[in-house]
Amino acid sequence: MSDVDGSVSIGADVDNGHWPQLRRLWRVLRIVVHLLWGFVLALLLGAFWWPQQPRVLAAKQRWCQRFLRILGAELTVTGQPQNGSVFLVSNHVSWLDIPVIASQRHLYFLSKEEVGQWPLIGQLARAVDTLFIKRGSGESGSKAREIASRLQQGHTVLVFPEGTTTDGTGLRRFFPQLFDAPLLSKTPVQPLAIRYLDNMGSPDEAMAFIGDDEFHHHLWAMLLRRELRIRLHFCQVLDADGDRKALCEQARERIAQQLKG
Repeated sequence: MSDVDGSVSIGADVDNGHWPQLRRLWRVLRIVVHLLWGFVLALLLGAFWWPQQPRVLAAKQRWCQRFLRILGAELTVTGQPQNGSVFLVSNHVSWLDIPVIASQRHLYFLSKEEVGQWPLIGQLARAVDTLFIKRGSGESGSKAREIASRLQQGHTVLVFPEGTTTDGTGLRRFFPQLFDAPLLSKTPVQPLAIRYLDNMGSPDEAMAFIGDDEFHHHLWAMLLRRELRIRLHFCQVLDADGDRKALCEQARERIAQQLKG
């Protein structure tokens, strides 16, 4: 994930006693049922064969909205999402970033190859036509062309140009290679800033999925929380012109400005 050593335990905003444990078990049951329903729904809608149907995209958005409710997420969205095809770029804190953003609009996303191997979630990700990339493989150029093709078809694609997750307090460098996609397709770029906040409104570093964290351990700890406070901001749109490095830096700067707020 990142260069941070050790796994992060989600320990803030947790109640003591038996009730939180019972609540967590109830959430686990609901998540399992929700994942199974997602798989059945994907079959019923033909997502495994025709993933780019509008009804599949709409079902994916509703599924993510329901998933966030099960987790107890309190999501605040600001800014104006761009209509039509757009190249979305966001800072990256957790695996939860994807369902948070996907709950707000129809989109496809670029994910690390390992996600495709996660039980049930990997199958669902493939069913909704997720793009996968193997880190350090030199695939960025070919993936940029593949994303450009999606954008030219009128779709929206989300990428995380940091290439890894952070603790949410700042940004790593953005890799510019994937910004060839909006330039090739002449598609606008919309930066997104996602923040997980504690009771004081400060970055909740315990929510970060970094270091040696494993998905099931991270989710298990997360389910003990009373609620998750998440802020998502749609930044001002950038025109796809100039060179990829300049476009990349402009997107990073807009996200950085929001994270300072």
